[in-house]
Amino acid sequence: MTAWPLLLTVLLCCASLARAHDVITAASAERYLTEAQQRLDTVRSRQPASQRAGSATRLGRMLDEIRDLLNRDVEAHGRVQGLATEYLLRELKTKGLPLEISPDLGRFPANVSWYREALRLSPEGPHAAEASFAWLQGEFYDGFDADPLRPRQQTWAGLQEQIALGERTVKLAPPDPQSEEAKFILAVLYTRAVRLAPDRKTSNQYAARARASIAEFQSRYPESLRIAALPILLQNLDRPRR
Repeated sequence: MTAWPLLLTVLLCCASLARAHDVITAASAERYLTEAQQRLDTVRSRQPASQRAGSATRLGRMLDEIRDLLNRDVEAHGRVQGLATEYLLRELKTKGLPLEISPDLGRFPANVSWYREALRLSPEGPHAAEASFAWLQGEFYDGFDADPLRPRQQTWAGLQEQIALGERTVKLAPPDPQSEEAKFILAVLYTRAVRLAPDRKTSNQYAARARASIAEFQSRYPESLRIAALPILLQNLDRPRR
């Protein structure tokens, strides 16, 4: 196995992407719709910001759970199937919660907007770590095809924003395994920055950050499956900038 497929395999095997385990039934569709309305009502209410942020975070998680189920359907059949699924998608859209396949990805993308809303409402609240991690995770995995170090259409400014989000997520210290995954994603982002940086000085600064991040990860998570991908990141730090 070459380096890029190995790195992608490690990422996808370790990522906590598949949280749902049942197909969408008429009963589960109604349950999702009831929860969606409850979460929306709270977010739009005059309740304390921290409570509204919690509902926004849970709404994002629920939509991502549905997204996982839909993507399993697309992967298995090439499209979503079932009357219950069609009903759920239609009713979610009427609530202002559309779930649609991305033409670029060929699948349903992560629903990061509700995590952004949660952090807007309560940047340091009890749900900030979860919302920040989910936002980071969703954008990261939707941002590349086969090679995590060669993202699609990422600008230097966009990478800086992702790195800032990654650093914020690590600082908020979500519980493991989220913390482990966030630190690994940040190491990948630092490695991307080495080659995308606008000048050699900035590139060298990010190379130092990447090496420190990788060393810290090795020390903190010696039993992690992600350890297998770290040599690939280190190899890329030694390659010439593009």
